[in-house]
Amino acid sequence: MTPLRLPDGGYAEPSLGLFSPRGLARAGILVLGLAFFALCVRLAEVDPVALVEGLPRLFAWAARAWPPQLLDLDIFVLRGLETVAIATVGTTVATLLAFPLSVFIARNITPSPLLSLPVRWVVNAFRGIDTVVFALLFVAAVGLGPFAGVLGMVVHSLGVIAKLNAEAIETLPVAPLEAAALSGANRTKVVTYAMLPAVLPNLASVSLYVWEANVRTSTILGIVGAGGIGIEIKAAIDLLDFPKLLTLSLIVLVMVAAIDQFSAWLRRKLV
Repeated sequence: MTPLRLPDGGYAEPSLGLFSPRGLARAGILVLGLAFFALCVRLAEVDPVALVEGLPRLFAWAARAWPPQLLDLDIFVLRGLETVAIATVGTTVATLLAFPLSVFIARNITPSPLLSLPVRWVVNAFRGIDTVVFALLFVAAVGLGPFAGVLGMVVHSLGVIAKLNAEAIETLPVAPLEAAALSGANRTKVVTYAMLPAVLPNLASVSLYVWEANVRTSTILGIVGAGGIGIEIKAAIDLLDFPKLLTLSLIVLVMVAAIDQFSAWLRRKLV
């Protein structure tokens, strides 16, 4: 809205317009947002009183966790390495499978726009369902152990990496791709020599971020029997073995912090 010019050369302050159509629309959106949040609080059964009453028990359990249990430290470390292995294998396989899939579903370069739409829906389904759910399904298929965790992580990570990489491909300038096609290059050469160098840094960055997230996610896969340090965490919780739980928590903390630092360093080198 253009401010009103006064005779003395100044400008009048614009009215807030609380009862204008725009003001009423904003007020309506605010009221709906607050109502939705209140409904979420009710459905989530948020109870600050229960939190205050439960804090003494939490502090008592934390006191019982010291000192940490070190008798089975070698087994715990092995479980931690198993967790990193699940995340590494799952992310690597997902990255290799996601690149051609992302090329297929990218709207600006897909060889089949008609088929790319249902494939995009499948990718979104993979991305929308959590790794733990897929791992639980694969436990029923291949049995208990880390292989089920790897398979579940491959499926979910495939959806995430393919989706993000396809969006990066769709933002590429059209001119280089058209120039490569006009020079006589077929679709494979256009992808290899014109598109891949442009999206490779993004693919590497996305894959490293997904790897970091998968390391954290894989720590709880053991709860559903899919291997990793989560098996030991679940056993410690079931037995209320707080010293063991503290040791496992410290291992997870050190492991995740080391992975985050290494991933950040590697991302700076590659991107």
